[in-house]
Amino acid sequence: MAEMGWLFVALEILAALFLFVLGLGVLAIVCMYIADITQTRHAIRRNYPVVGRFRYLFEHLGEFFRQYFFAMDREELPFNRAERSWAYRACKNVDSTVAFGSTRDLRRPGTVLFVNCPFPTLGKEAVDPDEVVIGPYAQQPYRTNSLINVSAMSYGAISRPAVLALSSGAHMAGCWLNTGEGGLSRYHLEGGADIVMQIGTAKYGVRDADGNLCENRLRELAAHAQVKMFELKLSQGAKPGKGGILPGKKVTGEIAAIRGISKGQDSISPNRHTDFDDIGGLLDLIDRIRGVTGKPVGFKTVVGAYGWLEELFAEINARGSECAPDFIAIDSADGGTGAAPMSLMDNVGLPIRESLPMVVDLLHKHALRERVKLVVSGKLIVPAEVAWALCAGADFVASARGFMFALGCIQAMQCNKNTCPTGITTHDPKLQRGLVPEDKALRVCNFVKNMVHEVGVIAHSCGVKHPRELKRFHARIVLDSTRSVPLNELYSDVVATRSAGTAAKAQS
Repeated sequence: MAEMGWLFVALEILAALFLFVLGLGVLAIVCMYIADITQTRHAIRRNYPVVGRFRYLFEHLGEFFRQYFFAMDREELPFNRAERSWAYRACKNVDSTVAFGSTRDLRRPGTVLFVNCPFPTLGKEAVDPDEVVIGPYAQQPYRTNSLINVSAMSYGAISRPAVLALSSGAHMAGCWLNTGEGGLSRYHLEGGADIVMQIGTAKYGVRDADGNLCENRLRELAAHAQVKMFELKLSQGAKPGKGGILPGKKVTGEIAAIRGISKGQDSISPNRHTDFDDIGGLLDLIDRIRGVTGKPVGFKTVVGAYGWLEELFAEINARGSECAPDFIAIDSADGGTGAAPMSLMDNVGLPIRESLPMVVDLLHKHALRERVKLVVSGKLIVPAEVAWALCAGADFVASARGFMFALGCIQAMQCNKNTCPTGITTHDPKLQRGLVPEDKALRVCNFVKNMVHEVGVIAHSCGVKHPRELKRFHARIVLDSTRSVPLNELYSDVVATRSAGTAAKAQS
């Protein structure tokens, strides 16, 4: 009987708790109802109190559900499921073969098709990519045979464990790691990778107290044997004409010290370098940095107007080829970033499919193609896109988002917040805990090696011994008529038009 008494008491307590919680719930609903019908800012909530609030929840959850339940394999943006799946398989070093047939629509305009030859290259005939020398006039030229490299991602925009994993993985794979405009941290160096030090418009990491370029800081950075090149960032594809943005909640004390800025304040770069405003000033600054550091120097830009490139290459020939940038990094208008205005991300700049062949042809026109090396980036995360870039004339390919997938990115679209669920773009220690640098470094290495292998598979099918032998005639592009034309025929018509000078003058 005593036990039954205790049972009834327990049930009464549970019932009381249930009624209490239920009462709180009803009270909360009543409060939301009153708040919704009295507010004037949101029409849906005013007309449909309480229920209208679910709109925002469903809108937010839709970002995550679409990629798993509703989108087809080839239709999602910025990267579809097929592209992400290849990247995931490559970084995990698992079988990347597919069955039954391609899900790619080969009739869609813009589709690239590679032309296989009747006698493809045998495995025993294949060779490693040639070594490329960047900066022959620098005191310390950079020699590398890497094809795919880690594009610019600043420490601050991405987390400490992400930088460590990228540096270690790049070292294992034998490719370079670009610091991004946020400056060089000890985590970049710790993994042992070759480093490209990017100098953004705010001169983070190489600035004096007034924000100007500091030659002493340049010398200090150049003294690191791992720092192989310097890159002046003029613009990037996701936000041409806009400086970098790092929210104040991501500006920790360490990041502030590396950049030379105040802790906890928004880090916003100018939309261009303030110490030059013409072609001559750009070449002077490149020559100055090369002279101080002894290392190769180039610049990064997204191409829009191209008349200035004609002027740049003409000025280089007037001064002498030794004054040329050692490389140009061309970013695509569909490049990525952690935060950018939609008006710029969606509408400004030229995609790499148009800008790369244009720059290659202009360099040939001015007899500078061998002097100036070309690095390209912009959604080149699968072998076919990398092979296309090599056919079009690139020397190197760089990727940021491809390596983010290698780190475990799930395309959660949280890069501009401090809530990245995979720990890549957050400084929340609880979220960073999920990213183990030792494990992800191996995935970074696997991504590079499998990319190079599969680009090689395409190259061998085309009959060449290594990917850098790919030429424009090895690829065709589908037109609106659903018929394809060779890249060399397609772009030769474009070049002929521009060589006449009318288009270049109109865009100057």
